Amino acid sequence: MKPHLQTTVWTLLDAGASQREIERVTGIDRKTIRAYQKRFAAAAANSPGVATGCLAQFPPPRPPALRVAAAGATVSACEPHRAFIEAQLRLRRNATAVYQDLVDQFGFTGAYGSVKRFVRHLRQREPEQFDRLEFLPGEEMQVDYGEGAPTRKPGTDRYRKPRLFVATLRYSRRSFRRVVWNSSQETWARLHEQAWRYFAGSCRYVVLDNLKEGVLKPDLYEPELNPVYAATLAHYGVVADPARVRDPNRKGSVENAIGHTQATALKGRRFESLEEQNDFLEHWECKWAAPRIHGSARRQVQAMFEEERSLLQPLPTLGMQFFTESQRTVCAPGRRRGRHRRLGLGAGHAAADDRGRARPGLMHSLVSAQPTQERREDADRHHYRDQPATTERVGDAVRMSVHCPARRSGCPACCHAAYFAGSLRRP
Repeated sequence: MKPHLQTTVWTLLDAGASQREIERVTGIDRKTIRAYQKRFAAAAANSPGVATGCLAQFPPPRPPALRVAAAGATVSACEPHRAFIEAQLRLRRNATAVYQDLVDQFGFTGAYGSVKRFVRHLRQREPEQFDRLEFLPGEEMQVDYGEGAPTRKPGTDRYRKPRLFVATLRYSRRSFRRVVWNSSQETWARLHEQAWRYFAGSCRYVVLDNLKEGVLKPDLYEPELNPVYAATLAHYGVVADPARVRDPNRKGSVENAIGHTQATALKGRRFESLEEQNDFLEHWECKWAAPRIHGSARRQVQAMFEEERSLLQPLPTLGMQFFTESQRTVCAPGRRRGRHRRLGLGAGHAAADDRGRARPGLMHSLVSAQPTQERREDADRHHYRDQPATTERVGDAVRMSVHCPARRSGCPACCHAAYFAGSLRRP
């Protein structure tokens, strides 16, 4: 440190100023001030006589002005009104309103700055508080999407960040992580199924965000779930509990798990494929994330998961048979258009008009969708010839829906048809 700064620090220390005040006046770090204070004390102990040296040879050009006097030297002009000011602050009033009331009611003669400084010292900013929710083993699972590490896009030399799916068991904080390029209704449901297979059991209910893959219409009491997602949850005996809109604190466990994964496991890494990143995430979960001691629970995550594993719901023998839904235009009475084909109604389940054309059956009755003769062999090969369907009437229209047990390209039974009484219109 330069001689004139040493002199300034020595002068302020000799005047009784604190290290924090010296730092505010000179801009020198307190650690440096503390080191020089020890050096000055050692020099004074070794030479008790009159000090001769750099401190006497380079006096400061003028004594530094202390902004704040020693503690207890001055009393604020607001001190006599402390009780009144504290009462006003409890009412969440600002310094301007307090100053105006002091002038009107007590004839306060001080400046507004004095009130503002006094209020700043009295006001205590309490941190935001949250209710900590406790859950039983196997009761809840939280799911959400995040961003994965940069991964090479297949067929290109560019790196893109895939979507990171994280499912966290609320009791043990054990997590399942997978990255995918794109998300859809079926992908979202399949990731849930993979998570339950990974945990060897399903939870009682799942907390999710209001993304379109899971929730079509958010509602606090009766949310409208995606049909594919709702069928997947019903297949595994799980109930959905969507969080409120713009309220991520309800699923804070999975939010923290995503942040922990991004900051610790994936920070600064790149992968050549999704499989490589998924393998790394599984290795990191088993070796580092699961054996860790959780901060709030003060217990090992893997030990809590071993307690929770036996309390998870047993999985069904067969996995979920995913399906898709779409709408097709009616081309002729009793027939509907599939993907590049025409489908007719089975004669055993549908009524016929006076010309022998197939018509929709009764409301909520079962009908069968059969392809026309030119595409019958394609349907027989996929075993979709007699897939059941349901019809329901909305006003004058009768809507028939068909669910195929597995999604395949060009499946003739994977569609919806709308039949209109009297005239045919495009749905």
